[in-house]
Amino acid sequence: MRNGHVRNGHVCNARTATGVDAGRGRGLRDGLRKGDGAMRLVTYSFRGWRRVGALLGEDGLVDLARAHAAVLRERGVDAAAGRGAALVPADMVGLLARGDDGLEAARQAVARVAQGPADRWVKEGVLFAVAGDGIRLEPPVPNPGKIVCLGINYAEHAGEAGRDVPKLPELFPKFASALIAHGDPIRLPPFSDQIDYEGELALVIGRPGRYIDAGHALAHIAGYSVAHDVSARDYQFLGSQWLAGKAIDGFLPMGPWLVTHDEVPDPQALRLTTELNGEVMQDANTRDMVCGIPETIAYISRLLTLEPGDVILTGTPSGVGFARKPPRFLRPGDTVRITVEKVGTLENPVTADR
Repeated sequence: MRNGHVRNGHVCNARTATGVDAGRGRGLRDGLRKGDGAMRLVTYSFRGWRRVGALLGEDGLVDLARAHAAVLRERGVDAAAGRGAALVPADMVGLLARGDDGLEAARQAVARVAQGPADRWVKEGVLFAVAGDGIRLEPPVPNPGKIVCLGINYAEHAGEAGRDVPKLPELFPKFASALIAHGDPIRLPPFSDQIDYEGELALVIGRPGRYIDAGHALAHIAGYSVAHDVSARDYQFLGSQWLAGKAIDGFLPMGPWLVTHDEVPDPQALRLTTELNGEVMQDANTRDMVCGIPETIAYISRLLTLEPGDVILTGTPSGVGFARKPPRFLRPGDTVRITVEKVGTLENPVTADR
């Protein structure tokens, strides 16, 4: 596929190189190295406000818009708050729309806050404790314009589901109302007793585009997160369309953060595991995807204009509950823990929706 065109009816059999030089162009310079080394962007809420931040080490939370404005004031820039918001807005989608320039400015602001003194930054409302009173981490992109999901994107999962390996990406939507945060409960609706787990790598678009060439597709990714495509199998399989079993409110845990693209040089070389109450249920590598990430972006952009903040779920590997003998569906009291190498760990308890 080039420029979004399908050749011979096949997309998923092709694979574009996804190393650090594949379509990225200019990236971020070396970022602040704290904790696991990644620049972890979050959306947080506090006292009725919802804003974009970055984690500093294991305990700190930096408000990016305020930190960037403070850096500009130190440089003697007039009207620092207004000018700062133009490059580092207070919302995640706005920040991603600024591209690498916005992410670089955010990185510099976090690096300045890391130099201290902490008391100053706390007083100015720039630095918070992650576990502080009233601080809540939301889904990293709480208001995406689009959530596009892939089905049957690992060959072994196709086999366990009794499906053929697809020649084109199998697409279905979810909606923003499905999003919940790391730590939020997955609420089992009373109308289904076949709620299943699906651990996935999620990517978030930064640079907009239509008819994107697969060879340049990675340049359109702002970062990566961990996602859980919760699925009501009885409703999913009622007909040929999956929406009824997939797009239910609260059926998309995502987070805890967004890791910027520079921290994941090759998104097709990441181990993905799903644990249910500590037992490993899924264990695979993103290299096993049927439709690679560049080809997927190129194909979707043939159909839809991809915009900053759009989320793409890249499919789940084998080991899902409905394919087990006997089936293992989610029950109240369960805990689901999904880990994607270099990205993070998403954990959610399971409760009944009463």
